[in-house]
Amino acid sequence: MAQSAPLILRLLASSVTAATRAGKIIKDVMTKGELGIVEKGLEKNDVQTEADRSAQRCIVASLSKQFPDVTIIGEEGQLSESDVPSDWIVTESDQSVLSANCPPSFVNTVPEDIVVWVDPLDGTSEYTEGLLDHVTVLIGVAVSGRAVGGVIHQPYYNYKTVPDTPGRTLWGLVGAGVGGFNPIDPPQDKFIITTSRSHRDGMVSNALKSLNPDDVISVGGAGHKVLVVLEGRAHAYVYASRGCKKWDTCAPEAILEASGGRLTDIHGKHYSYDKNVSFPDNQGIFATARTVDHDALVSKLPQEIKDAFPY
Repeated sequence: MAQSAPLILRLLASSVTAATRAGKIIKDVMTKGELGIVEKGLEKNDVQTEADRSAQRCIVASLSKQFPDVTIIGEEGQLSESDVPSDWIVTESDQSVLSANCPPSFVNTVPEDIVVWVDPLDGTSEYTEGLLDHVTVLIGVAVSGRAVGGVIHQPYYNYKTVPDTPGRTLWGLVGAGVGGFNPIDPPQDKFIITTSRSHRDGMVSNALKSLNPDDVISVGGAGHKVLVVLEGRAHAYVYASRGCKKWDTCAPEAILEASGGRLTDIHGKHYSYDKNVSFPDNQGIFATARTVDHDALVSKLPQEIKDAFPY
C-alpha cells in the first residue's frame, strides 16, 4: 500500500514515524543528563543542545534515505549523516496517514515541488529549563511554496501524570484533515491569546493590548503555541516580532489550516516556504482557531504596528 500511495502521503507518513523516533532521542539525551548546550548566535535564548543535533540527524537521515530527491532544510544546518546510528534511521510509515484520502491537487506532486522544513526540537530553551511540556518536534511539508502538510510530536505529552509517556504525534494535510487528535473550539464567553514567554518586547505587548484579550497565555515554542490554539485554550497566537523562522511555522501552519484555522503574518498574508526564501518570519505571526474570523482580527492591529514589519 505504501508504494502505491501518492508521494505527499508517503512523505507525511514517514515524517510521523521519524518525528516519533526523534522524540525518543530527545528524551534519552535528557535522561543521560549531558545536554551539550552551545550558544548558536547573538539572539537571546538562542541555544542548541545535543538533543537538537541528534534529533535532526535522525529525521534528515530517515527522510533522505526514502526520498532522496526532496529538499530538506533543518534548523541546525548541515549535520553529518555519515555516522548516524542505524537504529535512528526509521523507514516505517504511519498507516493512518497512508489510508487518508489524498486531495486531488496533491496526487501528482513531484519531489521537485516539495520542501521539508525541520525543527528537531522546538522550545530548546524550555527543554534546558525543564519545561518539558513545551517541547515539540516539527516537520513541515511545503508544496510549491505553501505549507500544506505537517507533523507535531510532543515527546513529553502528559509526562507529569504519565511518567513513561510515549508522547503524542499530530499530523495534518490541507484538504485531507488532521490525525492524532481532535481539535477543540475555544470558549465563546472570553477572548484568549497565546504568545511568547521569553521573546517579549514593547511591540509584542502593544499588539496584544490592541486586541484587548481577557487573558494571555505565555508559553514557549511556536509548535506549542499553535497546540494551545488547537486544543481550544486560546483563540489566537499573536507574535508581532521577527523571532520565528520557517522551520518554526511550516508544520504548525499546515496542521492549523488542515483543521480549519489559519496562520499568516501580521498583515494576513501567507509565508512562502520555497527552498530559496530567507529563513526568518520577518512579518511576525498571527494564527487563529477555526471559529475565529482571522481577517477581522488582523484588521484590529494598529497600522503603526503593521508598518513596523514592512515587506
